[in-house]
Amino acid sequence: MHANAKWEESAVDRSTVVDLVMTERRAKRGFLKDPVSLDTVCGILNAARYAPSSSNIQPWKCHVLTGDARNRITTKAVDIFRAGPDKLAPEYPFFPQPLHDPFITRFNLFRGQLGDAVGVPRSDKYGRLKDVERQFRFFGAPVGMIFTMDRTLEWASFICYGCFLQNLMLAAKARGLDTCAQQIWSLQHNMLREELGFADSDMVVAGLSLGYADNNLAENNMPNHKLDIEEFVTFVS
Repeated sequence: MHANAKWEESAVDRSTVVDLVMTERRAKRGFLKDPVSLDTVCGILNAARYAPSSSNIQPWKCHVLTGDARNRITTKAVDIFRAGPDKLAPEYPFFPQPLHDPFITRFNLFRGQLGDAVGVPRSDKYGRLKDVERQFRFFGAPVGMIFTMDRTLEWASFICYGCFLQNLMLAAKARGLDTCAQQIWSLQHNMLREELGFADSDMVVAGLSLGYADNNLAENNMPNHKLDIEEFVTFVS
């Protein structure tokens, strides 16, 4: 039987499983201490590497942090943040300033929900700083990842990188694990470059927390509003 025919026979089952993995994937901001084996991490990365990229240039580079290395990096990141959060600048802008509608409305809605979930209103500046420290601890996840990319590539390579990160997060979810992609690690590029030994020609794109989510936490059970397709799709025939 032709390979395509075999695929078509189980297409309904496959689509159901794939759709379920995509719709159940959520960013988790609190993890259990349960370890994740390196074999599992390698399996996730092995699947993610099949992400599409422009002319197959594959711009991604990944540093996997566990054990003592993870603890050393998180401790340094928190110390640097405490010493002067205003001194940290990312390798690339996260949002335009000012952020405009409809994006600012969505941003404020999400931030308000997150603040309520973790018990830190936006007016609580100290509480917000402590909450950022949780990010620099990978939210307690046993595995942290740092992603870098050659900075001489054009911005279009971020599209390729997004495909890779989504593949990785879906592969993790399919294995019963959860993730949180974290742009904020770009703020720590100087420390990461020194600690991990990558070249000045590489920029920090993001970090990622990987582990088993603690779903008893309110922040891991927030409503997750997504636009209906009618709100972002135009059908042309």
